[in-house]
Amino acid sequence: MRWRVLFGLSLVGNLILAAGWLWFTPGSKAPLTRSAILPGATNGFQIKTAVVVRRQFFSWQEVESNDYPTYIKNLREISCPEQTIRDIIIADVNALFARRRDLEIFTPEQQWWRAEPDPTVAQAAAAKDRELDTDRRDLLSTLLGPNWEGGDLVSLPRPSRLPIPLDGPVLGLLPTDVKQSVEQISLHATDRVEEYLAAQRRAGKSPDPAVLARLRQQTRKELAAVLAPAQLEEFLLRYSDNARTLRADLGQLKFFNATPDEFRSVFRTLDPLNDQLAQLDDSTPQGAQQRDALVAQGEAALKLALGEKRYAEYRLLHDDRYREAYAEAQKGGAPETTGALYEIKVVTAEELARIKEKAGLTDEQRAIELKQAELEQLKANAQALGQEDPTAPAPVTPKPAIAKTHVVANGEGLNRIAQIYGIQPNQLRAANPGLNFDKLKAGDQVSVPYSLLYPTPPIPGR
Repeated sequence: MRWRVLFGLSLVGNLILAAGWLWFTPGSKAPLTRSAILPGATNGFQIKTAVVVRRQFFSWQEVESNDYPTYIKNLREISCPEQTIRDIIIADVNALFARRRDLEIFTPEQQWWRAEPDPTVAQAAAAKDRELDTDRRDLLSTLLGPNWEGGDLVSLPRPSRLPIPLDGPVLGLLPTDVKQSVEQISLHATDRVEEYLAAQRRAGKSPDPAVLARLRQQTRKELAAVLAPAQLEEFLLRYSDNARTLRADLGQLKFFNATPDEFRSVFRTLDPLNDQLAQLDDSTPQGAQQRDALVAQGEAALKLALGEKRYAEYRLLHDDRYREAYAEAQKGGAPETTGALYEIKVVTAEELARIKEKAGLTDEQRAIELKQAELEQLKANAQALGQEDPTAPAPVTPKPAIAKTHVVANGEGLNRIAQIYGIQPNQLRAANPGLNFDKLKAGDQVSVPYSLLYPTPPIPGR
């Protein structure tokens, strides 16, 4: 149970009992009636104070119980108001299930290395959240009755802004007071940034990256005071501006698909450098030199963090042509051809640039050469992927030329007609696709194609 709530109720209860004890103890002021304050109203009668004997103090240990029904019964026995009982139980159960959500639900936000949320993880998280919420409601209905929602925290304050999720195997295990401190630091940091941006807008100025960097550093110092180093890094990987920028950059590369270890290594490399770059004044020659030195330092550290091969892929994916080649290779089912397709694109781009700059060509000649270069690229792509040449004309099966029409006589069949004209039976079938030669009858017409006996069709007019 929440000790703050219990402590508050204990204090209020003790104050009420103490006041009652003072009020009803002999020698204290008795309740006054109208007759008691009028002159001579006693008329010889003595006013006596009624004494009520009750326990002056009690301990919350006598009320506390790990069993909810017993706990509710104990609260009612000390005349705790029903609304207060309802608020205590709802708050306690909500806190219990909030803790379970933090530890049992794997959310897309916990995959801080992904540029885009995993739909499968999002669906599973939503399903688990619905399951826990159903369990929470069922428990509250059992404890407080089916109409408990009518008094759901009606007398408790509600946050005006939702706190950031502190869940998962690292942040989800934070004690409640530490979570509250982190949430307050985060909210105050957001307020500071918004106040600064609003002031800059009112002054008609653009935000100064150096000021924003200093505000971020202030927030990190406050977080470092309440979080262990591993917890602070987890928080920064999920919620810092530098981590969000890194996710966006990697997302534009599309096919890099950084692993958690790679993302963490890149973040550790670029995070301090980005803050230094943000606070650097590069309007002077000295500042520009410092910027170039920091950028070079970052590239060297990035290469070391990713390794030779992955760093080369990381750099290539910044080229639109390489990303296109990668996508075509994946679509063609041959990812190993990415390099070849990329080389083809590079060579084609150089050839197109040469043709555009070539002197002495008419617009029509230039268009023809450009089109020819594009066709050569398509042919090279198909060859690299092991596909048919898309520029080759489709094979055309010529229709057999018809020499004459034969009228079937009684007893004639496919073989007899083919023999008459010195051609193969399959030639007759090809020339008559709609005719069933197994059911020929007298009077049917058969188209007879030209054969060696009739090598060419007659020329009209001769």
